[in-house]
Amino acid sequence: MEQIKPVENVEQKTKMQSFWELVRFALIALVIVIPVRLFIAEPFVVSGTSMVPTFQNGDYLIVDKISYELGSPQRGDVVVFRYPKNPSQFFIKRVIGLPGETVDVKSAENIVTITNAQHPEGFNLDESFVKNVGGIDDHIVLGADEYFVMGDNRIASSDSRYWGPVAKNFFVGKVFSRLLPITNIDLWPGSIKETQ
Repeated sequence: MEQIKPVENVEQKTKMQSFWELVRFALIALVIVIPVRLFIAEPFVVSGTSMVPTFQNGDYLIVDKISYELGSPQRGDVVVFRYPKNPSQFFIKRVIGLPGETVDVKSAENIVTITNAQHPEGFNLDESFVKNVGGIDDHIVLGADEYFVMGDNRIASSDSRYWGPVAKNFFVGKVFSRLLPITNIDLWPGSIKETQ
């Protein structure tokens, strides 16, 4: 004798299967997304003009969080870090001075001089990418774990010239990619080669 099932039971079973498949998919997605977000990469949206023309207000960026776990920030890196005076805020700037170096900034002339063990007489950075110069001058000797950071839009940037160096433990990571606007999608946006 052949058995048949009521239509409503079949529909109920199909709906339950769909529900559990959705739950399973969501759990798998969380298991993948949460560790990536916590340890590997994190999205940020630029708010403000301190990095113009390199980054515009509203640019959607992905920050590589693992590079600085394996190595140290380099001169010229565009980094996202927690603001030392209020760690709940995030800033985006460019690394200018490295631990143990002396940084001299003449803002009006856009001259940044770095003095270190390899260059005891000092050398000037090539910062031809900076279009808007200005702000205050500065002279600072960096400690063993301190970095000097500045925005590319020097006249509109609150940076190490105003509130001092940034310790490495405040760094979130290096800007890996720009996803929006679509017309400006690229990898390692703002990258420059160190001159010295």
